Amino acid sequence: MPVPHFNIKITQRSKGNSAVAGAAYQAGEKLFSEYDQKTKNYTCKKEVVYTEIMLPPNAPPEYADRATLWNSVEEIEKQWNSQLARRFVAALPREVPMELLPQMVKEYCEEQFVSKGMCCDFAIHDPDPPGHNPHCHFMLTMRAIDENGKWMPKSRKVYDLDENGERIKLPSGRWKSHKEDTVDWNEQYHAEEWRHGWEIVQNKYLELTGSPERIDMRSYERQGLDIIPTVHMGTAVSALERKGIATNIGNLNRDIKAANRMMNAIRSTIKSLRDWIADILEATKEVIAENEAEKKNASPNLAVLLRDYLNLRKAECSEWSRYGQQKGTTDDLKTISQATVYLQRHELFTLEDLDIALQGVSEKATAIREDMQKAANRMKAITAIQTAVADCEKHKAVHDKYIKIGWKIRKEAYVESHKDELTAFNKAYRILKKHGADLNVDLKALQKEYDGLRTTHADLKEQLAAVNEELKPMKDIRYWVSKVLSPEQTGEKQPEPKHSLKERLQYEQEQKKQKQVQKAPKQKKQDMEL
Repeated sequence: MPVPHFNIKITQRSKGNSAVAGAAYQAGEKLFSEYDQKTKNYTCKKEVVYTEIMLPPNAPPEYADRATLWNSVEEIEKQWNSQLARRFVAALPREVPMELLPQMVKEYCEEQFVSKGMCCDFAIHDPDPPGHNPHCHFMLTMRAIDENGKWMPKSRKVYDLDENGERIKLPSGRWKSHKEDTVDWNEQYHAEEWRHGWEIVQNKYLELTGSPERIDMRSYERQGLDIIPTVHMGTAVSALERKGIATNIGNLNRDIKAANRMMNAIRSTIKSLRDWIADILEATKEVIAENEAEKKNASPNLAVLLRDYLNLRKAECSEWSRYGQQKGTTDDLKTISQATVYLQRHELFTLEDLDIALQGVSEKATAIREDMQKAANRMKAITAIQTAVADCEKHKAVHDKYIKIGWKIRKEAYVESHKDELTAFNKAYRILKKHGADLNVDLKALQKEYDGLRTTHADLKEQLAAVNEELKPMKDIRYWVSKVLSPEQTGEKQPEPKHSLKERLQYEQEQKKQKQVQKAPKQKKQDMEL
């Protein structure tokens, strides 16, 4: 099962930390620190599986060398308490094959860090025994790099202004000011974004590899789970436990797991009792409801309603010609006779029976429409992926040549001359990323899936036609009986009648006349009194 371990720390000079030493440790290399003139040798670390430095576009190419990058960081940081680097340690899912882990980490680093302007140095470790505890170390720069490849300041001085937009002078004669960060990388909310992004990329690769496992980086409390978390054991304690040597932390974790099992059993028992009580209450309510329905005979009889509808039709035809009355009566009798036979064949005797049957068939039709829409949406997505792959392959050579160009002026000129090709490639690449695919997607499998979806869509269309045929007579009968039902019986809210503009104007004029008539006698009475 994937482990949601994700630890964030800051390398601080005030605590005796060194960025060069941290980089040498996680990469298992021998690096020389120009700051303290010491060699950091960690070549003895054999668990290092893969290392790479990822740079933003405006970073100098020489920063791809680990010693150059972190010695430059040490050099630009002058203060004794400077923050040198941001370091992460994240557990890697054992369900993902080792050969896919670098690709997964690179995708995460590009989206979360490098695209924001950070230099990212990461190393994948797989300590002995292999596959037991794979994890990744990340080191990120704390300063942004300007377009000239120079380190930018972490903050800038900003003068405070009054309500008139003027600087505020202090009693000392200086201007009141404060510092503002040039980048927001130290904001607390980014930690939540990075954890969530790590969760997304892990689940993506777990799904690609066919693993049913999924990771959730939230705490048990935030997930709404009443589970006591275990204590992190670390490498030393884990090694002792694997050798069969009991430790205090190991004993504590075993006690916590036993307590969680006991709590789960208690909660399961309580849930079973609650479900049992709920079932009894529900059964009691159903019995009471059935008895009340039988007493009140709330649901009208369909045969009676159809007879009343037939009488209503006769009244509506009373002003027709004699031939029209005869023909209308014949057609109505034939229609009602067929409806009566249909109701008897389907054992529908009351309005409630009809509404239940109508709802069931309607839900069936709705479900078929939803399945058809899902199939259509997926077919549309497959078509978009196929088109995007074709566009990417068509313009890949132009894009690859653009990536290899190192000089900015040459790069800009190349972009200007190949703007349409690069735009088409980037658009197609974004479409692939949107649908969770890449250039290595299996087009044959997608086409096979598309063909299967098209067949499924056609089958569903036939099913929907059959369901609509089944639905039509019930809708007709429901419409006929609603003609003779009162609003209380239909259960439907009657819409308010709409009035034309002429009717509203006429109503307003009548209201004015009534007010004038009401005022006139009062005025006459006052004159007489005067």
